[in-house]
Amino acid sequence: MRTLLAPFAVFLALSGPARAGDAFFRSVWPQWHDADSFLSVYEDHTGRELVGKWTIIRSHPDARGGMYFLSRVINPGPKLEGATIIIRVISPDSTNTRVFTFTADIPTGKPLFELGLTGKDWAGPKAEPVSWEVELHSADGRLLDSKTSYLWEKPAT
Repeated sequence: MRTLLAPFAVFLALSGPARAGDAFFRSVWPQWHDADSFLSVYEDHTGRELVGKWTIIRSHPDARGGMYFLSRVINPGPKLEGATIIIRVISPDSTNTRVFTFTADIPTGKPLFELGLTGKDWAGPKAEPVSWEVELHSADGRLLDSKTSYLWEKPAT
């Protein structure tokens, strides 16, 4: 177990803000979630999805199963209203880059976001992203931070 935690700890230590005071991504993890993984006893009794202390935003709100980008944002400053999170992804079924835009308020602290490419926007549980980039923009469009997969950028020559 320690061998798995050591690289993760190094990754977290090297992830830092672009500028002091700006919100930034601590981590971004793509992972498949079946629709059933969101079911809870709370929802069974109330009819409302249990979201806890995280924010779930889906490309198709009526579809729960999909490829989610679990994103931890660190916001040391005041709440960012009207922020935009942009996901660019290359899926295994096409070489074209697909772009998804989500609008969210980013509270102060360390909020967690589940950004889902759901419904017809993702091929299924066995389809892994070939490459991806996630950007965080302020309401005025200023780029605050971005995270990319290893294959997103062409290596320097």
